[in-house]
Parts: sequence; structure tokens; C-alpha cells
Amino acid sequence: MTELKRVVVTGLGTINPLGNNVAEYFDNLCAGKSGANLITRYDTTLFKTKFACEVKGYDVNNYAHLIDKKESRKMDLYTQFAIIAADEAIRDAGFDFDKEDANEIGVIMASGIGGICTLFEEITGFADGNRVPRFSPFFVPKMISDIAAGYIAIKFGLRGPNYCVVSACASSNHALIDAYNLIRLGKANAIITGGSEAAVNEAAMGGFNSSQALSTRNDEYQTASRPFDKTRDGFVLGEGAGALVLEEYEHAKARGAKMYVEFVGGAMTADAYHITAPHPEGLGASLVMQKVLQDAEVGPEVVDYINVHGTSTPLGDIAELKAVQRVFGEQAYKMNISSTKSMHGHLLGGTGAVEALACVCAFQRGIIPPTINHKVIDPEIDARLNLTLNTAQNRNINYALSNTFGFGGHNAAVLFKKIA
Repeated sequence: MTELKRVVVTGLGTINPLGNNVAEYFDNLCAGKSGANLITRYDTTLFKTKFACEVKGYDVNNYAHLIDKKESRKMDLYTQFAIIAADEAIRDAGFDFDKEDANEIGVIMASGIGGICTLFEEITGFADGNRVPRFSPFFVPKMISDIAAGYIAIKFGLRGPNYCVVSACASSNHALIDAYNLIRLGKANAIITGGSEAAVNEAAMGGFNSSQALSTRNDEYQTASRPFDKTRDGFVLGEGAGALVLEEYEHAKARGAKMYVEFVGGAMTADAYHITAPHPEGLGASLVMQKVLQDAEVGPEVVDYINVHGTSTPLGDIAELKAVQRVFGEQAYKMNISSTKSMHGHLLGGTGAVEALACVCAFQRGIIPPTINHKVIDPEIDARLNLTLNTAQNRNINYALSNTFGFGGHNAAVLFKKIA
């Protein structure tokens, strides 16, 4: 049997509601800043929820070196976000592609929904017209969820594995796990991976409102995402992208790359319970955390931090913490737990990548980002758990785990380790 190769993280990139680069993002995470704002993109008068976590001050013209104006008209916003995050991660990794074998570097970029803004605009534009089918010739390539991965590969000339993972809010972690497995099996030297989403539009907000998934605290929008709080009433939609460069250890070492952390485990399970609700006892969540520890060949006692899915929904938060306690036992009371969605919102298919970045940065700075907006203790949540409430905490981290769960009962967890 071929020996599995080691996989490390050598590059980071993001654009999200808390920052247009990684440093700004993590600074705002540690400061406990809310990324929520009243929606600027459309008239919210008729909508139950009038706020979201939008990317701040975005203007594609500021990225003309990367995406020219004419080209941007052929791209949905989610694709633009993906390219920007990937570019930062590639630059951070210090690649000189003239010295690399482009056949051995891939792109796996996830999205839960893809070009929903394009889909909505094209269909409503048709419906408002005279029923003549005058769709944009770029409608389909702008809309499809895999196109961001294709654009990134084209822009950087990367001919290795290239595709998209779609599994709702677990999409990014599934993409990370696929990239990890391909590299450790020797199928690629490096893969740019992560996820992107741009769903702050009428269709997505209306749909999530109808399913009663979103918070409707319009008078308290900056504190509406409040995981674990008794008064939580749903998630706050976010947008943006996160990208990580995963690389085979010896390849990274040979080119003198900095290595942030080692990627040591990935696992995937299903709840097999309900299309939108989590299993009330968190059975699928328990299983995925057990399996990620098995994959890394470590015990629960080594984990110092879990970035939980923690969406601020009444059922989901309780089920996930039950799963954590079931898997980690006494270690559950010794580790830090936090939900960064309290700050950047829920980026759907992009959320796992943005939260993986939070974990990696936490290693580097020795700081656990907090769960903000907590005011009222939920009697159904064990108060002995350290949920890193409202204020960041200093901690040396050896292992950090990140959970993501998606509609359909999809569960995915990844585990990072300090470089030995």
C-alpha cells in the first residue's frame, strides 16, 4: 500500500463581511466585530428580514489588475469573490508558476448555490418583458456552480484536478477534504480550494424567510446572530469567499514555502434524518467528529479548539453541542468552542472555508475568536462549556477542528495540527 503523503496549508485568502483580506478579517474576528448591516443591494420593504452580512465597500474596479471591467460582466458576484480570495491565497503561498508543473496543481472551489443573483436577474428580466426569450449569452456560464473553479484555473494556467463541490453549507469542507485526499494520495502537488457564495438577493432571502431559517431582528440586526443564546431566532445570511492552498509537505519544503498548519484529518457523514432539520441528538454530527479523529489517528483529548457550525438556530446549536459532549467527554470542558458566524454570518457554501481560515489564524496568533452577542443563558446548554463568549481568549493551540453541516443532512469536519 502506498504511504499517504503529508498535507500542509501554505496560502490563505478571503473577501468576506469582516474584511477584504485575511489580516483584516482576523483582526475584526478577534475584536468581536459584527459584520451585519441593513441590506444595500435591493429594496427590502416587503421582506421579513432586512439585514445581512454583506461584503463592505465592494467595487470590482478596485480589482482591475485581476478582473477587468469587460470580463466582470461575464461573471456572477460569487465568481468574482472566488477569484479574489484565490489570488490572495496564491500570492500568500509564494508560488512562481514558471517553476511549477501546472499539470500537478488543481482547483476545487465549492459553492452551495452558485450564481443565484444571475439566475434571479435573468428570469425576472424575462418575466417582466414581452415573453421573447432574450437571455444573455453568458447566462448559463455565469450561473453554474462550477464556473469559479474553471475561471481560477484559466487565470493561473492550472491544469490539475478541477471541479466544484455542492453540498449546501457543508460544501467548502467537502472541497477541502477532497483536496486533502487527492494530495495525500499523490494525485496533485497542490490544490487551491475553498468556497464562495453571493446569495444576498431577493430569491435567497425570500426563500430562507419562508422556511423560517433567518433571524428577523431588524431592530437589533448587529446582534441578531447570537449562537447559543436563549433568544436566538435564526441565522444571518453572509456572503464572500475563502481560499486555502493545500500542498504536499515535501513539495512545500523543497520550494521553501512557509507552512501555517498541517491538515491531518477530514471526515464526511449524513444525518439521514430530515432535509433541513438536524438530528435532535446530533448523531450525524457525533459520527463525523469521531471519524475525523480516527482519520488523524488521535484521541479527543488533543483538541484545543472547535469552530462549530453554530448557526444561531434554535435546534441546530443544541444538537451540535450535544454531539461535542458525546464525542469529547471531559475534554469538552477543557477546550475552547466558538461560532464565528456570530460575526461574519452564514456564508452557506463558503462558510467552511472562511471558518477554516479562522482556525488557521488562531494557531498563528494564539487567539481564539469569540462567540459574540451572547446575553441570555440557554438552560438547555451546559453552562460548563467554554463557548468563548463575547471576548477573544488567548490560547496555545495544537489541534483545531472545524465543523460544517448542510441542508440534506450533510456533515463535514476538518482537523488541523500545529506543524511539528
